[in-house]
Amino acid sequence: MTEAGDGELPEAVAEFGRYLRGERDVSPHTLRAYEGDLRDLCRYAAEVGVRKVSELDVNVLRAWLALQHADGLSRATLARRTAAARAFTAHLHRRRVITHDPGQLLGTPKRHRDLPRVLDQDEAARLLDEMDAEGPLGLRDQAVLELLYGTGVRVGELCGLDIDDLDTGRGTVRVLGKGGKERTVPLGEPAARAVATWLSAGRPALANERSGPALFLGARGGRLHANTVRRIVHGRIAEVGDVPDLAPHGLRHSAATHLLEGGADLRSVQEILGHASLQTTQIYTHVTPERLRQVHRQAHPRGTE
Repeated sequence: MTEAGDGELPEAVAEFGRYLRGERDVSPHTLRAYEGDLRDLCRYAAEVGVRKVSELDVNVLRAWLALQHADGLSRATLARRTAAARAFTAHLHRRRVITHDPGQLLGTPKRHRDLPRVLDQDEAARLLDEMDAEGPLGLRDQAVLELLYGTGVRVGELCGLDIDDLDTGRGTVRVLGKGGKERTVPLGEPAARAVATWLSAGRPALANERSGPALFLGARGGRLHANTVRRIVHGRIAEVGDVPDLAPHGLRHSAATHLLEGGADLRSVQEILGHASLQTTQIYTHVTPERLRQVHRQAHPRGTE
């Protein structure tokens, strides 16, 4: 019988990947990131003579992270790699592969959060109102941008939408977010009109046997891909001119910022965006200082003279 901790590290990493895929149902992005991080840990461990699971201790983990810090990896990457190592060792400990969990002794690097780049409200209006929306692809692009900005959905969420996810009567769209969590997001009138026009006058021209129930289609009729959405956003912004170039996530940031500027509370914005933690949503308070000053003047008893 094999003693706890006698297995090879690469084998344990492979088993952990199967666990994440089969039992935790993590997103493909998280799975790729964690597997890549842990393969890098295996390479480092082998270089310093550590091949057995039982030989993996906190000193090896700290030295691995310190080397990456010295190589200039970002705080965000270091934080993710720390999280991957901690999840891996915790899994080994739960399965009684190791008797002690060295990952518990690791600190978590604080991530530096840059303020998101956003459009102001006039720039957003120009982008959406001055677009050339001729032909099926033009109608699609108009609906895509209106939906990204009007609802604040992520690119992957938008690409995953089916026609039946729209509830035009209630003015909402059902979104499947991170971790398979479903939420209902309000659909503003401009976005609802753009999507309705796409469905009636644009989508039928592109639809074929590959389309299925997908709401948005590529030029060949298949479900719209996230990379295509990124090209659409960059291209349409370039056409308007005098508007800062943003990725699709920038439209999500803009939507959140403008909601707060309009008086929405953080909890509501958190629900709309599908953030698991209110802390994630709070970053947008830093890009609306004038709105916060206005609230203070109106609400605090000594906010004004």
